[in-house]
Amino acid sequence: MPLRNRLRLLAISGLALFTVSASLPPAAADGPRSHRPSGGGLSATIRYTEYGIPHILAKDYASLGFGNGWAQAADQVCTLADGFVTLRGERSRYFGPDAAPDGSLSSATKNLSSDLYFRSVRESHTLEKLLRTPAPAGQSRDVRELERGWAAGYNAWLAQNRIDDPACRGADWVRPVTALDVVARGYALSVLGGQGRGIDGITGAQPPTGAAEVPEVPSPGDAADAARRLLSTQNADMGSNAVAFRGDTTANGRGLLLGNPHYPWQGGRRFWQSQQTIPGELNVSGGSLLGAPTVSIGHNANIAWSHTVATGVPLNLHQLTLDPADPTVYLVDGRPERMTKRTVSVPVKGGGAVSRTQWSTRYGPVVTSLGAGLPLPWTATTAYALNDPNSVNLRFADAGLGFSRARSTADIAAALRRTQGLPWVNTIAADSSGHSLFSQSQVLPRITDELAERCSTALGRATYPSSGLAVLDGSRSGCAPGSDRDAVQPGIFGPGRMPTVKDAPYVENSNDSAWLTNAAAPLTGYERVFGTIGTQRSMRTRGAVEDVSAMAAKGRLTVADLQRQQFANRAPAGDLVAGDLAAACAALPGGSAVGSDGGAVDVSAACDVLRRWDRKVDTGSRGALLFDRFWRRATATVAVAGAELWKVPFSPADPVGTPNTLNTSAPGVATALADTVAELRAAGIALDAPLGRHQSVERNGKRIPVGGGTESLGIWNKTEPLWDAAAGGYREVSAGSSYIQAVGWDGSGCPVARTLLTYSQSSDPGSAHYSDQTELYSAERWVTSRFCERDILRSPALRVVRVHERR
Repeated sequence: MPLRNRLRLLAISGLALFTVSASLPPAAADGPRSHRPSGGGLSATIRYTEYGIPHILAKDYASLGFGNGWAQAADQVCTLADGFVTLRGERSRYFGPDAAPDGSLSSATKNLSSDLYFRSVRESHTLEKLLRTPAPAGQSRDVRELERGWAAGYNAWLAQNRIDDPACRGADWVRPVTALDVVARGYALSVLGGQGRGIDGITGAQPPTGAAEVPEVPSPGDAADAARRLLSTQNADMGSNAVAFRGDTTANGRGLLLGNPHYPWQGGRRFWQSQQTIPGELNVSGGSLLGAPTVSIGHNANIAWSHTVATGVPLNLHQLTLDPADPTVYLVDGRPERMTKRTVSVPVKGGGAVSRTQWSTRYGPVVTSLGAGLPLPWTATTAYALNDPNSVNLRFADAGLGFSRARSTADIAAALRRTQGLPWVNTIAADSSGHSLFSQSQVLPRITDELAERCSTALGRATYPSSGLAVLDGSRSGCAPGSDRDAVQPGIFGPGRMPTVKDAPYVENSNDSAWLTNAAAPLTGYERVFGTIGTQRSMRTRGAVEDVSAMAAKGRLTVADLQRQQFANRAPAGDLVAGDLAAACAALPGGSAVGSDGGAVDVSAACDVLRRWDRKVDTGSRGALLFDRFWRRATATVAVAGAELWKVPFSPADPVGTPNTLNTSAPGVATALADTVAELRAAGIALDAPLGRHQSVERNGKRIPVGGGTESLGIWNKTEPLWDAAAGGYREVSAGSSYIQAVGWDGSGCPVARTLLTYSQSSDPGSAHYSDQTELYSAERWVTSRFCERDILRSPALRVVRVHERR
């Protein structure tokens, strides 16, 4: 590192230490978490500001990783340790083979199948082979240094601190980790949308025997429906909204970005917030997925970016034609190829081990299901192999590092081209010069519509149009995915094929395809595997496009406008439906409707509640809960699904405005209202109760009201609460708004940024930062980002910790 940067680092560290030591009493400055250098090894300086946000200062990438691993362990050691048990394939040993993992790192329904998969990854040395691949197809040296440092920092925290969190206090499964464990976590996230969807089917795949009962093959129509449900971004526990505005829509000609990712509130896919700084080299703030060594979503002095879960399908299937004499031999161009097999043993709780054989082909592992709804039976004549190009992709962290270093949206686009590392997300960005960017740059199998037309099996001809899941004829080598010249690995699309919009007045995504990124100029021309064109949008997309297009048209936007959009809590479904429903309710003879049990229910009191509802899901909104429970029933009931729910059907000519007008005479509408009224009365909930009284979370015995609403309501501020009628309504949140950021620039050199981590920094109930930002979220308040050095040092909560390896 140049001498001037070393001097700057020393000056900053010294000033920070002097400032905090001078402003705090000795017990605070030298408390149990304040460590002095003990000579040798990696080290970092961590400056904590309000809400426990760490600002990590280091001299190089390994030291930055060290500070990152230390600080993450301090806040999330039990969640992280549980994930490392998963990645080592040891869940059955500690928690039993039949218990269920938390789902954060795979779709495995039982610990045993999770262990069999992750042990196979380790025993096949998959990660070591990929680490030997040079950049750009493999990881960069800087990312490997971050990973090495992260492991050392996590281990140093374990060695130097006592765990108080009851979730893992005294647990023998909390152990030091290696850099390979950190790599394994990134790998698991990369394959989450591919092999990660099929782990039960991969680990359970066994060749047929004469005595075995062959599962029924789903019909093409049923398979198409199952694939659509499986791959729908609207049904997933991860989603997101993001919008970037071009400079001519803002008050000062600079860009604006609002990122609102929707992720699980518990478990290993939580975000964790930090600032990461190597003076003269890197300075970035944002949210990292737990265990990640780089910022996943964030901003620096010149650029802000966010991600949304994309509609591209990162896997495909190959239908194998088997040798009639041996179901472990398949034919390619008429020639037999023998499957490879690997036997994996997993230790189980109580002693002993369970062994299973896993089978693989030139296309990937044999799989017998993609979730419970899509069986793929291995018969005497047919089997299926899963192709996941992300199974050879370790570039996820390099993409994040590239964004962190960027100074413009052009640099973001260049990082996407160079790394090609994002497996299942879109990227939305804005910069201080007023540029905007959307790019669906994903690692996807190179499935063109022409290839699907030429090579789809009967099953694929049903699933590909409906969901983008290609099922190709594995008996023909010419039916494997092709390669693009600009792709960093074989079998994927190159960056020249990615749906991209540059410098539109706004670019927005809410987990639908790229088609309406800017509704005034719909994007077309991409292959079906990326997503649909000209199809019905979700209620959330429709509401989002209405909101952000109106904002862009109004112009002179500021960060405050982004903050208002985040908590507008407008319910687009309510705008479309509640008035007609209230009128239909008032017209019911005698004010009663027949419930699903055949009994009459007096719903007359609901009519006025629906009419008076403000069409929002604020904590004080009266009628929001009534409509929420009704709408869930109405949209889930087969009798009122699809076209029957609306009088005006979807039209590609008006994709934001259609469908509309509730078909109040449709069978099931009045029944859904009757059942809702009966449900709320049985639970002792007033029909006009404020939403926050019955939608909340509890933290350390304190009830915290939560606003926002479920997917089908179309709320920007998405909340997926868990219903517990016996406890008085919604009493926890499974997923929803997570690390939120509203970012702009004012020319001062310091970004104008407001952030919010909805579930707070720590999962430890004993931490001061277990629920502090959750209370902010409840009150619709924000954290003012302390990005520049002067702002960090002025924090009234400043606490400086010097962390160091002990040798």
